Amino acid sequence: MKTRITELFNIEHPIIQGGMHFVGFAELVAAVSNAGGLGIITALTQPTPEDLAKEIARCHEMTDKPFGVNLTFIPSFKDPPYDEYIDAIIQGGINIVETAGRNPEKYMEQMKAADIKIIHKCTSVRHSLKAESIGCDAVSVDGFECGGHPGEDDIPNGILLPRAAEELKIPFVASGGMANARSLVSALAFGAEGINMGTRFIATKEAPVHQNVKERLVEASELETKLVMRSLRNTERVLMNSAVEQIMQIEDSHGSSGDPNELLKEIRPLVAGSERVLRDGDLEAAAWSCGMVAGLIHDIPTCKELIDQIMKEAEGIISERLEGLLSA
Repeated sequence: MKTRITELFNIEHPIIQGGMHFVGFAELVAAVSNAGGLGIITALTQPTPEDLAKEIARCHEMTDKPFGVNLTFIPSFKDPPYDEYIDAIIQGGINIVETAGRNPEKYMEQMKAADIKIIHKCTSVRHSLKAESIGCDAVSVDGFECGGHPGEDDIPNGILLPRAAEELKIPFVASGGMANARSLVSALAFGAEGINMGTRFIATKEAPVHQNVKERLVEASELETKLVMRSLRNTERVLMNSAVEQIMQIEDSHGSSGDPNELLKEIRPLVAGSERVLRDGDLEAAAWSCGMVAGLIHDIPTCKELIDQIMKEAEGIISERLEGLLSA
């Protein structure tokens, strides 16, 4: 299947594994790329730019296929050394970067000078158009269904994707609620050039997370995610657990007129401990990002099995169901 995204990134299938904190390590990234998709290392999971350089080198040992790096520009009092992370990306021979968070314009010249192709994650059409205007090569459009940070507009992909198709000239992929062949075919129908999957790739054999996490995703339904930190306008979609219940109670107790700094201080241990969940398998230790797509996760395949199944079934849907409807 050829789309503008497969051509742009020189990949076989229009399927991207988005950057995920404490998940986007070389094992998963290489497995996705070897299966014909695009794997993405998460830069800020690596403590230093030197650690990122080592992780990129490790991934090169596992695959000779294209893979990228996610660089998230987070709001903070003291920025990570982004210039140095970008230098590590460039020196590692990476020419695909997924940016997220704040506007990456400040760093565009540095990346473009190294001939890096940039796909920026956006939760709205207006942000997508801004990404296009500053020179991004593609956009990952994240609907309200997505795990992690869905923005503050609450627009699901059924509206957001066709709106993006109306406005954008650069290619875009659909993110949020993407899990299987139906996801891919519907995304293509909405105007996307492929899909970006996060939560679905956590429940794969190669994902470097605890088995408890993978099994919890198989058990979970689409009704089990919650939105936290809405009062801070830093909304995050997470899977329900005891830590999330505590966060929601604390937010309620502070109300809309409470001091946001005091609220953040109180909930920080509960929202910043996802590594304990993903690494150690303590499912109640902290809030952890999860999309509504959990309801569509029923097994724990290898990345190759997952991608092959998606592509085979997508071709069947297009050639049998859709063409059959036209000829009926």
